[in-house]
Amino acid sequence: MSAVPHVLVSAGPTREYIDPVRFISNPSSGVMGYAVARAARAAGCRVTLVSGPVALAAPEGVTFASVVSAGDMLAALDRVFDECDILVMTAAVGDYRPAERAQHKLHKTSDTLTLTLVRTPDVLAQLAARAAGQVVVGVAAETDDVVGSARRKLERKSLDMILANDVARADAGFGQSKLDATLLFRDGREEALGMVDKDLLAERIVREAMALWEARRSKT
Repeated sequence: MSAVPHVLVSAGPTREYIDPVRFISNPSSGVMGYAVARAARAAGCRVTLVSGPVALAAPEGVTFASVVSAGDMLAALDRVFDECDILVMTAAVGDYRPAERAQHKLHKTSDTLTLTLVRTPDVLAQLAARAAGQVVVGVAAETDDVVGSARRKLERKSLDMILANDVARADAGFGQSKLDATLLFRDGREEALGMVDKDLLAERIVREAMALWEARRSKT
């Protein structure tokens, strides 16, 4: 491990195309992930940001990669993961994609359209499963049993830390400047932060992740 951590950040949504003009996606704005990338850079870290389609400019001083689908996201992160020290996975990766993508625009031929969906890669789980000393941080955007769902995700995917946020609130979550945030840790710690600005939350996430990295580094 180097003296300065390499922080790999994912951000934004993914898109799974039905045909050349229609896709399945979600409302993720990328604001949280871009804030984490800026905070990590301000903390002196080397930063790589992998982003789905968003209306944001890449932060200065970071290595940037733009992706579209869940498969693209996995491939881009996979190329960098082995050389990073900290992964902060804020991207809202879609869970399903159409089993088949039409080569041409689907025209209206009936009152209903049935799509068969198949699972996309679980990007965070796949990367966390092969972690070799990296600190792995995830996000759980939930609408019910927010903290419980986040704790189960942390344990199921063997994460070091997870941000739980309630996206059912009209004043928080996707596209908003604040989150109703709780941080949960592998060692059982849990800290409810309440409504917090995303830039301030990003700084806190970076500090906590770097502290975990420093503790792990001191044992090697």
